[in-house]
Parts: sequence; C-alpha cells; structure tokens
Amino acid sequence: MALSQIITTHIQAAVQALFNIELDKAELQATRRDFEGDITLVIFPLLKVIKGSNPVELGNKIGAYLVENTNVVDRFNVVAGFLNIVISDAYYINYFNEIKGDDAFGTRQPDADGKAVMVEYASPNTNKPLHLGHVRNVLLGYSVAQILQAAGKKVYKTQVVNDRGIHICKSMIAWERFGNGETPETSGLKGDKLVGKYYVEFDKAYKNEINGLVAAGSTEDEAKKQAPIMLEAQEMLRKWEAGDAAVVALWEKMNGWVYKGFDATFEAIGVDFDKNYYESNTYLLGKDVVEEGLAKGVFEKDPDGSVWIDLTPDGLDRKIVLRSDGTSVYITQDIGTAIQRVKDFPDVGGMVYTVGNEQDYHFKVLFLILKKLGYDWAEHLYHLSYGMVDLPSGKMKSREGTVVDADDLMDEMTATAQSISEELGKLDGYTDEEKARLYNIIGLGALKYYILKVDPKKRILFDPKESVDFAGNTGPFIQYTYARIQSLLRRADFNRSVTLPVAEVQLHEKEKALIKSIAQFPDVVQSAANSYSPALVANYTYDLVKEYNSFYQSVPVLGAEQETEKVFRTQLSEKVGETIKAAFALLGINVPERM
Repeated sequence: MALSQIITTHIQAAVQALFNIELDKAELQATRRDFEGDITLVIFPLLKVIKGSNPVELGNKIGAYLVENTNVVDRFNVVAGFLNIVISDAYYINYFNEIKGDDAFGTRQPDADGKAVMVEYASPNTNKPLHLGHVRNVLLGYSVAQILQAAGKKVYKTQVVNDRGIHICKSMIAWERFGNGETPETSGLKGDKLVGKYYVEFDKAYKNEINGLVAAGSTEDEAKKQAPIMLEAQEMLRKWEAGDAAVVALWEKMNGWVYKGFDATFEAIGVDFDKNYYESNTYLLGKDVVEEGLAKGVFEKDPDGSVWIDLTPDGLDRKIVLRSDGTSVYITQDIGTAIQRVKDFPDVGGMVYTVGNEQDYHFKVLFLILKKLGYDWAEHLYHLSYGMVDLPSGKMKSREGTVVDADDLMDEMTATAQSISEELGKLDGYTDEEKARLYNIIGLGALKYYILKVDPKKRILFDPKESVDFAGNTGPFIQYTYARIQSLLRRADFNRSVTLPVAEVQLHEKEKALIKSIAQFPDVVQSAANSYSPALVANYTYDLVKEYNSFYQSVPVLGAEQETEKVFRTQLSEKVGETIKAAFALLGINVPERM
C-alpha cells in the first residue's frame, strides 16, 4: 500500500477516535522543502466537517494521535493550516526490505476487467523513408504502449501503412521511366530509400514538364493538370483500383521493397508492432457504417447525394462522410478502421492514436462520430497529439536539405556518441565491437531521452550534440550513473542478499531521501499512463539519479565502517539501478553494464 493510503487510513482513524466523525478523504501533499516532514495534511478542508476547531489546534490533536497510536509517524509540526508529518525510519526500512527483491516493482497486475488498449503509431507512407517526424511519433507511441502495459493494461501495438494512392503511383511511374530495372540489391539502397528516390525523380520530371508547357503558352494551373507524367500517374491509380494485374504486380513489388526498409529502421530504433493494417485493405471500410448511420439519423443526405453529419450543436462544423459520387473521405476510412479493429480484437476497450497536432480537429470529429454511432469503446479514445521537432539551423540536414532521414539521424547520433566518448577518454580497454555496441546504446539513448523528456504537446528543438552530453538532464548522464552502480556491485565482495533487521539500521538523511525517491516510481508509472506522458517517467528517472549521486557523494558505500551500512547502502544502490533500468525500458532505452 502506498504511503499516502497508509497515512489517510490513520488520519481517518484519528478523526473517528477524537471527534467521532467518519472522514471520506484527506488532502495530502509532499511537504515543502523549507519545512521538516515527509508528507503534509492540508487541514483547512477538515474545518468544514470538524466544527469549533482552529487549524493549529486541530493539527496538533491529529499529529499527537498519529505519534501515539501508529508506528509510522515519528513526529510532526504544524505550520498555519498544514500538518507536516515526519515518517519513522522503521517504516522506510521495512518498506525497502519489502521491495528490494521485487523484480516487478513499479508494475501493476493486469486489470480485472480484461479490456485492452490499442496504441497506433508510425503509420508511414510507402513512397519515402521514415524521417525525424516519424521518430518522435514512434518513440512516443511505443513508450506509451510500454507504460500502459506496466500500469496493468493489455496492449496491442499497431500501425496503418499508407500504401495506396497517387503518392505510390508517382514512384511507380518514375521507376518505370527512369529505373532501368534497378532494385535494392543492384543499387545497394534500402528499399524504402530506393522508392523514395523515384518519388523525388517524379517531382523533378513533373516540374520540368510544367515548365515546358508554360513556355509553350499554357497557364501554370493548366500545365499542372496536363503534364503527361501526372496523367500517367492518375491513369495508373485508376488501373490499380480496377485491379489491373500488371499494375498490381508492380505495386506489390515496390511496396515489398519499402516494407523491408521500414522493418530494418523499426528494428534499429527498437520498436515493434502486433498488427499492421494497410490502407489498401481499409480504404473502402466505413461505407456500410454510413448507411447504418443514415438509418439511425446520425447522418443526413444532401440533394446531390453526398452524406454529412452536422456537429455544429457540439461546437464543431458540418462534416462530409461520403461524396456525391459514393466515394469515401479519410474520416469514413478512419471510422471503418476503428470498428474493424474491435472486430479483430474483441477485447479492445479503447484506442490511442499517435498523430501530430495538425490533426487535432480531425480526431475531435472522429471520436464524436463514433460516440454518436453508439460504440461504448468510443468513450475511451485518445489522440496522443504532439508537436513538431525542429533542428538548429544547419545541423543534420538531409541530402535534399529538407527532411532528416530517420536512418541518417540514428547514424549521426551514434557518431556523435563516439566523438564525445573519445574526447572524454571513457572507453580505454574496450574492444572495437564493444565500443560500437556502446556508441549505439549511448547515441540512441540520447536521442530517445531528449525527445521523450519533453511533454508530447510541446514543440522540440533537438540539438544532437547537447543530447549526448554526459552531464545534466540527458540519457547518457543517466546511463553513466547506471553503469557506475553496476561497477560498484561488481566490486562488492560480500553477501548483500541478507535482510537487515530494522533495529540494526540507522538511516542517514540521504538514505531516507533515496528510499522516498524510489518509492515514487509506481505512482509515476500510473500518472504517466493516465496522462499518456512518457515525460513523467523520463524526468522522474533524472530526479532519482540526482538523488542517488547526492547520496553517493555524501556517504561511503563500499568504504562504510559498519558492515550493516555497507550492506544496506549496496542494496540501496542495486535497487536504484534496477529502477533506472525499468524506467528506461518504459522509454525504450537500453542501459550499458559498463561505460
């Protein structure tokens, strides 16, 4: 049971014994740093139910009861309307003895309702490689999935691959025109990069044709519509939709190249999926739902045959869900895909969509439509909205100077980690293979932590060199502390598995502060799950590491005079290391055993 729950129970008992009043809840908060105490009871709300008392008198009565009748409270002080409670060393030592061997510390048993959450992230287009924007997307989505699972949810990780439409036809036409049969194997390029190359080639050829038509007397608008390469792409899309065998075969071949490229990038960045959905399979979904919605009166048909939903009473606008020619729009596909997911996974009770904040309005509309259609799970839909990632001017530009490729970004992070590590001279005695592995762990850890420590809704200015700093609020700083702890444990040549009796341990203030910090981890995981924010886990881990470093510099560990101090402090160090590793796993970050 959490300390706040224990204290609440004792306060309720105190109010019952002293005033014969049943107290529903107690308002507790962390004690301010400028006062002595571990947890504080806000007294003012109690004055509404306990008449005739002033705050100081009431605080002193409850405090005295807690000291006399519990073994949890050691002493107290009252400041105005606040009862500052000092928790006994015995409580902290017993608590630590309970958790020190708990490998699942910080996680919760699966929820009893058996409902699952589906988390969608990535969702790339098959005409180009993954880029920096995708990196923030996949890191957020994967981390939220990990956190929800730790908080007791069953989780399915999924993506929708945008594998159809004019964008892929552009790459296909350009490959047919200019590719000369080039493949990933003959070119040495990853499949997604090869297809992306021909998407760029299409754009170049398209612009050249527009310029030629304009020079011949066409307006720019006319030229854009009449350019032969664009007409070819549109005809190819029509053939694809009609099931033309040759077009479908080419589409399957080129998309196959892209999928292999995506898989390699996802593996390198350390994320995975339980289920892939493809827009080529889902783009017709939702039309039948529109018919059902018309019958229920959720949708309305205009004279031209188009179907709409009027959301103006809900503060939104009027939204089309089916065009007059019977074709669907994106919102229709999203409605159908959401419903299909619940058919595929009947235990899904909610969904998280990891999509940039430019789509905020789209998801307000989508969620409201699904609620109006009567789906109970629509009450548990969440848009994990996030801001853009910017780079300092001139840093890490792509070959085109516009979008930073995800593979290039990871390579650059590894190279930056190598450069800084070599400057600091930290890796003497490592083999080349060990160095390469460590550079990758540090580089990716720096990238992931820098992005995930920021609240998802905020825009990020990502500085690669700053992110690999071995000091401050960075991934490498935390990884270095973990490695230091592992080094300490390797040097501990005594039995540290014993459970020390409470009477044999005298807590130093730094030890107590460290146990308090460790104890916050389960609540942080729950808060991060409730708010879909990996930033809470990231910044908690940084605070824990700062607390540990303060402890490490203040008291001797292996050099302690008393054997009990040596054992207890080593056990504390080990638990901090385990907590860092568990927290970083929720962020998708690895930790090195030595560094």
